Amino acid sequence: MFPEAVRVVRETQPEAFIFENVKGLLRRSFADYYSYIIHQLRYPEALPKGDEEWRDHFARLERLHSRGKHEGLTYNVVYRLLNACDYGVPQRRERVLIVGIRSDQGVEFSFPPATHSEDALLYDKWVTGEYWLRHGVPKGKRPEPPQQLRGRIERLKLLIPAMMGEPWRTVRDAVGDLPRIAIGQTSTKIANHFLNPGARSYAGHNGSPWDEPAKTLKAGDHGVPGGENTLRLADGSVRYFSVRECARLQTFPDDWVFEGSWTESMRQLGNAVPVLLSRVVASRVAAVLRFRGASKRKVVRQAVAAY
Repeated sequence: MFPEAVRVVRETQPEAFIFENVKGLLRRSFADYYSYIIHQLRYPEALPKGDEEWRDHFARLERLHSRGKHEGLTYNVVYRLLNACDYGVPQRRERVLIVGIRSDQGVEFSFPPATHSEDALLYDKWVTGEYWLRHGVPKGKRPEPPQQLRGRIERLKLLIPAMMGEPWRTVRDAVGDLPRIAIGQTSTKIANHFLNPGARSYAGHNGSPWDEPAKTLKAGDHGVPGGENTLRLADGSVRYFSVRECARLQTFPDDWVFEGSWTESMRQLGNAVPVLLSRVVASRVAAVLRFRGASKRKVVRQAVAAY
């Protein structure tokens, strides 16, 4: 994918670009090649020469970068591992975001700070109980806080809630208002809400809990390893999420209708970037570019006025 990404950047020369990929890009064993990818995005016109091996090309790009000056097309590239939960997505989805701003734009970019936190969710559940009140869960039906979290919960009592941001969103937050249907049934009230049969749990992977963010959705169907794309019920059994539930967990709006089979729809959703995470990062990029444009217009106005 990345050779094509570099080619597109080189040929279209956008003011900015955003790429997203899996957390595995940051594995230690992949570190050199990942740095090579970043350097190619910084200097997309510095192509390999003939049959030059990638390590030789990488070394040449490093020398180019160390000089600190290049006359051709260049981008200021930053990247970060983001957890979608931290931005209001009801899913534990860690992804690498790569943002490049064309150097002649003269602006700096930094990723937006997190707006949501696990601490805030724990506080809502186990300190104030607001989470359960919000969902109409009576005290007699609320679970006990997990033993391994009780020390952390006690420490949270000493903090000011505003310091924690908004609570992580849970599966219940995302899909709790959808019509209840049985496995094998299709809702007549909302599109793509069908419960496919055949879900199974696997050792150590037995579905997403109702009152936590979902596990990472994956691009699979019946053969998804590890029991992903399933909801863990109160009795310990699991069922598949419907396509609409997965769309909610990826923050697609309800008027976005998925066409085709259940398998194909689940593949599309598992490969998608959460809409809300995309919006947060893209809005930040757009904002810095707008600020640069506004600043340039101000300078021009001042120059005209002075003349």
